Amino acid sequence: MRVMGISGLPGSGKSFVSEIASQKGAMIVSMGDIIREEAKKRGESTKETAQNLRKEHGEYIVSELTVKKIKQIRNEGFSSSIIVEGIRSPYEVNMFKENFEDFIILSVFANPDIRFERIKSRQREDDTTDYETFVSRDQRELDFGIGDVISLSNKIIINEGDLDTYLEEINKFLEEYNI
Repeated sequence: MRVMGISGLPGSGKSFVSEIASQKGAMIVSMGDIIREEAKKRGESTKETAQNLRKEHGEYIVSELTVKKIKQIRNEGFSSSIIVEGIRSPYEVNMFKENFEDFIILSVFANPDIRFERIKSRQREDDTTDYETFVSRDQRELDFGIGDVISLSNKIIINEGDLDTYLEEINKFLEEYNI
């Protein structure tokens, strides 16, 4: 069983990679979902929770919660690949590399204009249709260290073309890394 991470700025196409990997039998663990679950418990926004968790428990907290969840999944007998979606900091990368042998990272890139249009149309709870809010969210992600994560990636896929080309790149990656 391989554990791999997916990184990229909001709207880049991380979830589509996860969807394809899931169809091939991989389990998806979303770091964003972990933050959203914690935000609901706390009665905070996801933005507040992401920042507060790190202030209260240190830079590793979200990855610690994710590692705990993955180990629980493994203990329950799941033996296929596990995809960690939404890695945002080099601290998280270090935590996963310390806990999972052969941990790899795939980053997905798309330019801001393309990502903004995608975000406006997908209508998730923490998405926006305001460009300034979008830019502010990108900056928050960059402040977490996502640029460093992308630079540490084993592979980067550019997702600015048509869906068929993107799907082809995803399948090639999953096959190459035996996911």
